[in-house]
Amino acid sequence: MADSKMAVSKSGPDFMQDLIPTAQKTALLYNLSYLCLANFTNLERLIRSRAVETQGLFGSSDSIMLKCIGTSKNLVESLFPMLMTAVETNKPTLAVKFLDKAREWIKDIITAVEGLVKKYEIHNKDVASTTSDVIKEKQETDTKIEEKSKELKEIEKTLDDLKSKLQKITEELVETENKINNKCKEIQDFAMAKSQTNTGLGIFASLVPFIGPLIKSIYDAVNDPKDIAQMEALEAELNCLLAEKSDLKQQEWQLQVKIIDLQMKAATGSFELNAIPDPIHLNEVQKSLTQIQEILIQLKIFWEYVAEMLKYLEQKTFVGEDLIEDLADLKDEFLQTIEVASEAWSSFGEGCKRASVIFRLQNEDAYKFLEVSPSSLSKEEWEKEYESVKKQLENIDPPQSVTSSDTPAIR
Repeated sequence: MADSKMAVSKSGPDFMQDLIPTAQKTALLYNLSYLCLANFTNLERLIRSRAVETQGLFGSSDSIMLKCIGTSKNLVESLFPMLMTAVETNKPTLAVKFLDKAREWIKDIITAVEGLVKKYEIHNKDVASTTSDVIKEKQETDTKIEEKSKELKEIEKTLDDLKSKLQKITEELVETENKINNKCKEIQDFAMAKSQTNTGLGIFASLVPFIGPLIKSIYDAVNDPKDIAQMEALEAELNCLLAEKSDLKQQEWQLQVKIIDLQMKAATGSFELNAIPDPIHLNEVQKSLTQIQEILIQLKIFWEYVAEMLKYLEQKTFVGEDLIEDLADLKDEFLQTIEVASEAWSSFGEGCKRASVIFRLQNEDAYKFLEVSPSSLSKEEWEKEYESVKKQLENIDPPQSVTSSDTPAIR
């Protein structure tokens, strides 16, 4: 049995929920960087160039989402019906052929994601280089300014305090995420242990890598009061951890918004002093790009896991002679499992569609601010644009964690 590798929700991997707000935030942070460097022509040009490169990467990211959508659709409309036919006609060799084809689809996604991750890595280095260029020119300009205003110093102190709190929240999130993964692994191990006496449960766990349906399947499969009590305890512990994660996510998001607002106020103060502001928003752009890159890596791992589970299903159910003999007895249970799997994978495809739409909109519309040079804006226009971008940042919804009836398993 493959080791558990990732948390997934009913509508898809948990990390996919982070993709949409991160992509939205990236363009807005570029917009802020662009505004803050008004009147510095060379730096404006650099920001514009990097933003256009990011825009192109988002187009490639949309293509990856479309591949995920297509593969999910193929699983639902091709693989699962074919498996049902193979079971109904007792033709395990036909099932093996179909499973091999599914792994070819998944291998194509994995290869595409690997290539895109490399592009993000190269691009992130270019953004870091641009940040260094801004810092260098800022240092040259700052020699003309002896000291910042008292207000700017107070803002910097507050920023340091907020960043310290944010770091603590982030560390707690990582710890909670690890606890969730471990708890999901316990549930999966419990399911696989029970599959020794319930083959149908093992088949279900192989086809449906989503914790909500898996937990329900365990309850349906076990009758021993001790097993039921153990499962209820595991689910309760998982739900507590998910609630804790949701609360931490909200705190993290609120701190991020406060930090961005204060950073913008500091930038405004520097702007009024005719000084080049710190490239803080470019740093945030780098963080967003890194997060997208990490999410893509998790997407690759997710599909690798699915491929392993399909291989496990093939070897343990359709190749092993002892199980082939039992296939007729498991027919009804297997067909019911296929129905649940189809529903779960359809939901996953819908989640990928939402991410695809965001990437497409980001590619088409979110970078239109590059069409106007910030140096051409009056002070009133500049402030109006700043308030607009700030409001958009505040209105981005952070990803939500919900109970296990709707969410993760398997990491």
